[in-house]
Amino acid sequence: MKNVRQVDLIARIRDALIDASVHLEPSLMEKLDWMRRETLQAVEALAPEDANYKPYKASLEVLDMIQENLRLAESHRLPMCQDTGMVVAFIEIGPDVPLSMFAIEEALHAGIADAVKDGSFRNSVVVEPVFDRVNTGTNLPPIIHWFPTEKPGLTFSMLLKGFGSENCSALAMLNPTAGPEGVVTAVAEIVQKAGGKPCPPIVVGVGLGGTAERAGLLSKRALTRKVGDAHPDPRYAQLEQQIFDKLQTLEIGPGGFGGPLTALGVAVEYEPTHIAGLPVAVSISCWADRKATFVWEGPYARN
Repeated sequence: MKNVRQVDLIARIRDALIDASVHLEPSLMEKLDWMRRETLQAVEALAPEDANYKPYKASLEVLDMIQENLRLAESHRLPMCQDTGMVVAFIEIGPDVPLSMFAIEEALHAGIADAVKDGSFRNSVVVEPVFDRVNTGTNLPPIIHWFPTEKPGLTFSMLLKGFGSENCSALAMLNPTAGPEGVVTAVAEIVQKAGGKPCPPIVVGVGLGGTAERAGLLSKRALTRKVGDAHPDPRYAQLEQQIFDKLQTLEIGPGGFGGPLTALGVAVEYEPTHIAGLPVAVSISCWADRKATFVWEGPYARN
């Protein structure tokens, strides 16, 4: 029997995930509008016989289809993409939270199950990865990362991570002397190799430092940030901008057609690492960069 606190939390998780499947965050919508304006200007500046005209025009058509897709998702209250992804949850748990980690995880599972049922999510999770690959039929279990914090309350940051883009994740283990130029080059090479497979335009999360597995975690956590929010450390904010600018030169373009712009945003997260290495992990999200963040301080959080 779930207690009243869990019931409140389950409802918050359900609603947040359904909303994320239907709506993109305002900052990302602004970036899509920006990309369409820039691409339209690029098309209008070209003559029809120019080699770039057809690729750029195709990219513009992809951006128009994305906008129509989002309009239909909104009007019908349906997921914007058939791949409603695997839920990746980052949970910050404060000292005052009245639920155990087990109870929170139980609530997360229940909230996801309700979102899958009520939000017309596709079941996309299999029991094991290699042999029978039997579907769980529930989109469970999620991937959960726990973070103790001194902040009050319980903070959920969740991604609906589709696998067209997830399959393009990659890790580069650089020499410690690679510096920012090496990081920019490594990320650009990973994105260039991915090409049109992750359904561009894309949002890119970059994890630096730690060990190989921690860099991967950081790159995924970077995707939970609002698109366009700069890193608080000005050095890393500049690195984000350098990566962003470099990715635009690759001319992968929306849909992979070769348009003038490819990336909607870049976010970098880092942590300490060993003197002998510089791990660089990249997680890519397609234009359907679906995420939900909320702090649980509702009517039952502190009772």
